[in-house]
Amino acid sequence: MAVATSYGMNIIIRGNNIEVTSSIKGYVEEKVDSINKFIPDFDKTVAEARVEVGKPSKHHHTGPVFYAEINLNLGKKMYRATVEHEDLYAAIDKVRDAIEVQIRKDKTKKEASHRYRRSRKI
Repeated sequence: MAVATSYGMNIIIRGNNIEVTSSIKGYVEEKVDSINKFIPDFDKTVAEARVEVGKPSKHHHTGPVFYAEINLNLGKKMYRATVEHEDLYAAIDKVRDAIEVQIRKDKTKKEASHRYRRSRKI
């Protein structure tokens, strides 16, 4: 298990049925760090990303052999995504994109609600 702190976000990386090499760790940190721009500044101080990469079992050799999972905790909010793919790095890319979509959707909902409330006051 590897722990890294970046701009206030705590990143915990865990491997399942594989060894987390320095290149995998660096790639995961780079991808998770890119999520920072979608997180409000006040949430970055309490943000924690638990990333798990690996193989579901040791006997798979073809098909979606690798998986990546991110549990992103932002205080009261929790985002979670899991992706299986034939390539570990592609799985990491896709799970990062899935988390980004969830954060953007939540942010859009908040902005729309705020606009609606503001328009009713007039």
